[in-house]
Amino acid sequence: MSITLLNSSNTIRKSDFKVKTVVIDAGHGGHDPGTHGDISEEKDIALDVAKKVGSYITEYLPDVKVIYTRDKDTFIELEQRAVIANKNNADVFISIHANAVSKNTIYGTETYVMGAHKTEGNFEVAKRENSVILYEDGYEEKYEGFDPNSPESQILFSLSQSAYIENSLYLASQIEDQFGKRAGRRSRGVKQAGFWVLWRTSMPSVLVEIGYLTNPKEEKELNSESVQGNIASGIFRAFRDYKNEIESLN
Repeated sequence: MSITLLNSSNTIRKSDFKVKTVVIDAGHGGHDPGTHGDISEEKDIALDVAKKVGSYITEYLPDVKVIYTRDKDTFIELEQRAVIANKNNADVFISIHANAVSKNTIYGTETYVMGAHKTEGNFEVAKRENSVILYEDGYEEKYEGFDPNSPESQILFSLSQSAYIENSLYLASQIEDQFGKRAGRRSRGVKQAGFWVLWRTSMPSVLVEIGYLTNPKEEKELNSESVQGNIASGIFRAFRDYKNEIESLN
């Protein structure tokens, strides 16, 4: 896959570009629990894995600055997560979540990039994650009339982030490849949908659904320290390989 390195306005000279800063976003938090299973909530699983990913990067890629949108059980507004990434001039944004669906036999990982949802299932995931804004005061004004339950609202910004889509897709494919081949997870592939938090970030960005809390077996696994470590190391290795590939381009 060929990769074009772009920022918001100019092509970066490939020989000069380094991946120096990554923002790791643990989804939900505080009074927003996210989805849940029988024994756990998304906000806690996401935070555990996010901190493990960050610790691996800090240990093995000391030249990379790791910034967390949250490092404890606090509520961070959806837009603020993107603001943190943009203000810190992050080179990569990784948002970590856990999934849910009414059918409890479904399990596996999915990594999303910004785009038009191709299936109803993708829309439902985006709708659920975007509904975080409903926890915020004055969200109607802040999010300019965006309705997380409206397919039309999703479509309006689904074609943004075009400058970063190729890099985002490459990172997402690396993550799902690691999950399926190295981390012992069932990869459900790379997908596209309209996520507000990805839309507002000005760098290659992915949203990782690390498994389904509504599947009893997978929920138990996601609460395991060793499984969380495997998932985190998979995301780390994907990020490492992405960084190496991007920086090797001449």
